[in-house]
Amino acid sequence: MAVDSQNPERRILLGKIHGAFGVRGELRVESFTDPETALLKYSPLTLVDAMGRERVLGTLRGKPAGKGLTVSMEGVDSKEAADALRGAMIYTPRSSLPPPAPGEYYWVDLEGLDVYNLDGVHFGRVAYLTSTGANDVMVVEGDRERWLPFKTPDYVTSVDFDARRITVDWDPDF
Repeated sequence: MAVDSQNPERRILLGKIHGAFGVRGELRVESFTDPETALLKYSPLTLVDAMGRERVLGTLRGKPAGKGLTVSMEGVDSKEAADALRGAMIYTPRSSLPPPAPGEYYWVDLEGLDVYNLDGVHFGRVAYLTSTGANDVMVVEGDRERWLPFKTPDYVTSVDFDARRITVDWDPDF
């Protein structure tokens, strides 16, 4: 059964805690949002620690600091408490994301869609997307793994969520 990537209750990973920042309980957080400070605006947020325990978070306060954010979280007021959260993940429900602009997509919504080329050759399903720095890449798993540039309209000619299908202009032998 295919995963419904647009399920409003599906959790979206927004950030990861890398440990303490200073001695007052501030946290070093890697944000997966764009811009990275957008993580601070989402609600509700759920923290899942390395043991799988969950808790709903109140409002986060933070600011950019080098690579990532420095974040203050209610109930975390010492270096030890902050370090205990190392590896914890911060999630929000899909329903809390604003609608994407026309022609733009949340990567998570593309995961699980079938990929076909213009000749109808099925390449497989989107496993995930990643950025190489030069461009975004759609990783498609099928008879083999393919890394396809996610560039519209050059390579990605259409995305049809109703049909759960992405059409690409790509040679199946490449």
